[in-house]
Amino acid sequence: MNTTHMNAAHVTRAGRARTANTGPVPGPCEVPDFPPLRVRGGRLRPRLRRAPGALLLLTAAALALTAVARPVPATAPAAAARAPAPVPPPAPVRLVSAPVRIADAEAVRLLRAGDRVDVIAAPVANSPLGNGDSAVRVVARAARVAEVPRPGEARADGGALIVLSVPRATATALAGAGVTSQLAVTLC
Repeated sequence: MNTTHMNAAHVTRAGRARTANTGPVPGPCEVPDFPPLRVRGGRLRPRLRRAPGALLLLTAAALALTAVARPVPATAPAAAARAPAPVPPPAPVRLVSAPVRIADAEAVRLLRAGDRVDVIAAPVANSPLGNGDSAVRVVARAARVAEVPRPGEARADGGALIVLSVPRATATALAGAGVTSQLAVTLC
């Protein structure tokens, strides 16, 4: 840039002209003259950029064609016969509501609808309906509590009635255990 050609304006790096009366401007500096740069091979550059992509596309197409045209080996049906058959998803278990009398009403007060409980049966010692089995057993595992008694509902014997959502077979076992045993719950 030659400073003799500049009048009252100064050209900034961004190419905008600033006049001398806009504020303090640094003094002009000398830039040496140099010949323009010429880059060789400019015509081949776009083609070289496309070459790897085109090569990758051709390779993928060739692999796809060879996979389709390849004959199936004779051992393939035997391998397919050894593969396990797909297992169908289990049928959804239908739940029923089972009313259960729990011997300890204070334990029932700890329960809320939606809790999961295990129901444990402890045989009554002198029950005329008992079958002589004195073992404590778990009758229902991870049963969902559907309803609990309202506050203030109490029985003279100290028990409380709750409603559980369980499969039909578990509801039958709970009903049978409720006749011969005292039932208790544990939170899961």
